[in-house]
Amino acid sequence: MKAVILALAVLLAAIAGWTDYRSRRIPNWLTVPGLFVGIAANTWVGGWQGLKTSLLGTGLALLLLLPLVMVRSLGAGDWKLAGALGAFVGPGVMFNLLLASIFVAGAMAVVLVIYKGRVRETLRNLGHMLAAFANLRLPGPEVSLDNPESLKVPYGVALAFTVVFYGIARARGAI
Repeated sequence: MKAVILALAVLLAAIAGWTDYRSRRIPNWLTVPGLFVGIAANTWVGGWQGLKTSLLGTGLALLLLLPLVMVRSLGAGDWKLAGALGAFVGPGVMFNLLLASIFVAGAMAVVLVIYKGRVRETLRNLGHMLAAFANLRLPGPEVSLDNPESLKVPYGVALAFTVVFYGIARARGAI
């Protein structure tokens, strides 16, 4: 992956992460052009292979995160951000970024739950979710993004942190 393409991905992630942190939204005016810039940049640098890499990265990110959007545990802006970032980095790197961002989001969630003093309620909700999944059904509305009482971790921030950290590590030659 070319440094300029990774720099563009880091820039997109940083802006989206900041926006998500401030407003809890990642707007279409950021993600849609980001997708097209990622596709264009990879196509310009790599020709047809670059186009293929972009489309596979986008498709992988959107496909892997779609179930979370469908059960309302991930917002559509986060989903579209992942797709746009996949257009920059391709499927291999995107898979690793998504995996790492899950751990970052998990760490953020643990800190938030402890900070808000909601450990017992969170463990109860996890039990409801596991029971629902074991019975092959969706959990109740008390454990979805629709519940105004639920604690929400801005996944866009976690993904942005992961992408920025990856960009720095790559620039330093650590990866």
